[in-house]
Amino acid sequence: MDYMKLQNGSDIRGIAVDGVPGDAVNLDDTAAFRIGYAFTEWLAEKTGKDADELRISMGRDPRISGEKLARAFALGVCGAEAEVSDCGLASTPAMFMSTIFEDFDCDGAVMITASHLPYHRNGFKFFTKEGGLGKPDIKAILEKASSYAEDLTPDSVRVFFVDDGSELMDVYSAHLRKLISDGIDPDIPKPLAGLTICVDAGNGAGGFYATNVLEPLGANVVGSFLDPDGMFPNHIPNPENKEAMEAISSSVKEASADLGIIFDTDVDRSAAVDENGNEIARNGIVALAAALVCEDHPGTTVVTDSITSDHLHEFLEGPLGMKHLRFKRGYKNVIDKSKELNANGEESWLAIETSGHCAFKENYFLDDGAYLATLIVIKTARLAMEKKKISSMIADLKNPAEAREIRMKLSADDFASYADGVLEGLEKFAASDDAPAMSVVSPNYEGVRVSYDDGKVQGWFLLRKSLHEPLMPMNVEAEQEGGCDVICAALREVLGAYDELDSSAL
Repeated sequence: MDYMKLQNGSDIRGIAVDGVPGDAVNLDDTAAFRIGYAFTEWLAEKTGKDADELRISMGRDPRISGEKLARAFALGVCGAEAEVSDCGLASTPAMFMSTIFEDFDCDGAVMITASHLPYHRNGFKFFTKEGGLGKPDIKAILEKASSYAEDLTPDSVRVFFVDDGSELMDVYSAHLRKLISDGIDPDIPKPLAGLTICVDAGNGAGGFYATNVLEPLGANVVGSFLDPDGMFPNHIPNPENKEAMEAISSSVKEASADLGIIFDTDVDRSAAVDENGNEIARNGIVALAAALVCEDHPGTTVVTDSITSDHLHEFLEGPLGMKHLRFKRGYKNVIDKSKELNANGEESWLAIETSGHCAFKENYFLDDGAYLATLIVIKTARLAMEKKKISSMIADLKNPAEAREIRMKLSADDFASYADGVLEGLEKFAASDDAPAMSVVSPNYEGVRVSYDDGKVQGWFLLRKSLHEPLMPMNVEAEQEGGCDVICAALREVLGAYDELDSSAL
């Protein structure tokens, strides 16, 4: 087996359940075992400790393959002679916090999850006390997993003992409750009394936030799909999913709630819904997170991914008076860039993707959907005391008349190089006299971003390449109804000339 194919950026992901046409299992017990063994050896090298001095925590989302992979992974850790603490059903941010909380003080942690992907997929996210692993780290772990002799299998482990770490989610929930109490008034025993909050966990791992965080603090919680179910029978647990956002919006309207919160499967992402049932997602959640940060850190730099809108940029640098660095897609990219800015003397307290991955400097630059939700809940409660609503925080954020994402397939064998050629050609075209309505945006750190203005239609588009799939996604926004069609029509000739790019969706 080629273990290197399991790398997905800074995560490991694969097919863990058989029976789905076209998807053969490549993340089985043996793979999980070897990955556990390799992570332990890698962590020993990283920390300078002997393996038998290491304590590694392990958690999972409710996927049907989770328990099986967890046992195999734990066998690998034990085979390498480290100690395992099994936290059971958990969230990704809580697993990182197991390296921080004094009661756990783990050297490393793993979350077994594939985020919002379908039920038959699964994977691993890793942490040390310094944060999440990067791409080179994952590559090194998989190279180790590939190098072991064939007889290194789960059956080769003679001593297997796993500690019970199931109290982690109780400790993590208490941590969030304290943040809310301290953020509102620590002398009020039920600081959320009088607020109605809808929570949609999508049958993932986020139901605890409703029952263990909000309800004990007095909130009237209207829960949707709080029970974990690894088949995800209701909707995809994903704040970027249209059906999921429609569900939480409807819930807020029906309950006349003050706020709605929705999580992805492993709770490292979240989005919100205001008191009117309007989505606060994508550019909206970036704007809200920035507005919260701005109160304590005016003028700080916000690092976002590449597809944020012009209106968001204007909101951040206009009404909020912040600096905006539009960087690259990928939550690790924006987090690492924000850390880099701080290291170089430029203050940056927020790194956030439109997908809902949001990391705050004061929270270890951990992309924690529950932490973001907690800050939003605190602000909602404070505003209620002033007879105001959460929508007031981003009232000045404008939205385009139209927004569209088009994913164009590549048939070239070397799709990455072919995509580079497409981008080079598009940039030359947009900068030429043949495209008077277009102007290339600079600086730009990913793909080609172009402003469009033909006198009737104004907008922008960004074409980029996928790093892992033969795809070229393009985001388009327009200020007029029908404007996206006009912009796409202007691109048909130049992109249609590339035979191995399927531009038929334009």
